[in-house]
Amino acid sequence: MKDQDIIHSNKALLEGLARHDERALQGLYSEYFPMIRRMVLLNQGDEDDAKDLFQESLMVLYEKSKDPAFILECKPKTYLYAVGHRLWLKHLHRQQRHPVIPVKDEEALEGPTVSEDLKEHEIREARFEVMEGALGRLGEPCKSLLEDFYIHRCSMLEIAEKFGYTNPDNAKTQKYKCLNRLKKLFFDQYKDR
Repeated sequence: MKDQDIIHSNKALLEGLARHDERALQGLYSEYFPMIRRMVLLNQGDEDDAKDLFQESLMVLYEKSKDPAFILECKPKTYLYAVGHRLWLKHLHRQQRHPVIPVKDEEALEGPTVSEDLKEHEIREARFEVMEGALGRLGEPCKSLLEDFYIHRCSMLEIAEKFGYTNPDNAKTQKYKCLNRLKKLFFDQYKDR
């Protein structure tokens, strides 16, 4: 297969992934999950670890697929393995365990784009962790109110009825206050990291 053909088929795969095309996801799972599973099982992991790692590796590729300027210049197998390998090594390091099967030349395994993509993913994950901590410290009813609005997509009328506000405008005012409180908690915690 010529380089141009690889880039064209990779582009179609990325477009499918960005559209949440079930065939693209199924293709990635059936084609590349066994490779990640084998790596994890041979390096002190289990089936659940492998599923989590593959999911996280796919998330990195998915995030990149939404960027129209991103061009996958290697095979998806190479990209997913490099991302998965790197994430698994970090996981083992955090667990203070060492890989059973070391990779001799880690830099040869991943190109500069994989490393940059992982850094972006790690920054985003760190922000999610900080946000999760801030939400945990927010308290009720603010936490439930914000979850209902942003996650469950409830209307202001539904929120007013659920929380006992006299009208949707009062619920909206309370949401605004809760959101400001959450932002303060988030940024206080974020600057302490």
